[in-house]
Amino acid sequence: MKKRVTKAIFPVAGLGTRFLPATKSIPKEIMTLVDRPLIQYAIDEARAAGIKEFIFVTSRGKSALEDYFDTAPELESALRKKGKKDLLETLKHTNMDSGAIAYVRQNKPLGLGHAVWCARRLLGNEPFAVILPDDVIAAETSCLAQMVEAHAETGGNMVAAMEVPADKISSYGVLDVKEDMGSVVSVKGMVEKPPRDEAPSNLAVIGRYILTPQVMNNLNEKKSGAGGEIQLTDAIAREIAESDNVYGFRFRGQRFDCGSKAGFLQATVTFGLARDELRDEFSAYLGELVSLQNAAE
Repeated sequence: MKKRVTKAIFPVAGLGTRFLPATKSIPKEIMTLVDRPLIQYAIDEARAAGIKEFIFVTSRGKSALEDYFDTAPELESALRKKGKKDLLETLKHTNMDSGAIAYVRQNKPLGLGHAVWCARRLLGNEPFAVILPDDVIAAETSCLAQMVEAHAETGGNMVAAMEVPADKISSYGVLDVKEDMGSVVSVKGMVEKPPRDEAPSNLAVIGRYILTPQVMNNLNEKKSGAGGEIQLTDAIAREIAESDNVYGFRFRGQRFDCGSKAGFLQATVTFGLARDELRDEFSAYLGELVSLQNAAE
């Protein structure tokens, strides 16, 4: 019987240098899309997929991230006195039960594989998810929930994948497809950031994974890969060679790279327009902006 995925790792130790100077004082994961921080989108996605235990791999300067998921008695008391029930209800979604979140430190920035490895003692012998909060995915059914459902059929290791234009392919890890079964593909290889003319497909890996305990065993060897870092991709690729149990999953939804400024702005517009209370005013403003630009040209 395949084990259900109930634990997720959130690697949040990065410095967020692409968003300086903002990230000088706040973790990148606390930066907000409309009125919710990036990490809230990731947590909500995990909850929707049935995740019960949340493991944050952090570093120095991330205390605001930890505080965000704690209760705020003074704020809640003030809202209660003012009768602001809607805001109190909103705050409930940011509170995590005692013990639901575990925090482990990554003391040196040695790569994504190393960050995942830091959580090894909290996982046990069961499959686990990895969610990169930089990748925000707008979807009717959360991306990870889609993957958990597909993983229940395939087992093994699964990576979220999306088709990307040829001129962008060299920015991603790319799948070498063995068999295309529609939403699920079996994988015979993974190539990290290949030149455009050497890419084995246009299916790129993005920041959602469901992995077997064996991947963690592979990471135990701490072999450095591209950029001198310990790469998660390498540990997964080893499973292709040794167990032939790696799958790509074409998720249904729109992914935004909120690790880049352009992607963050695109996500802000999309999520802003999706809000009933903002849509009309925001849409009218964007329409006026486009008209002014067209007139200027």
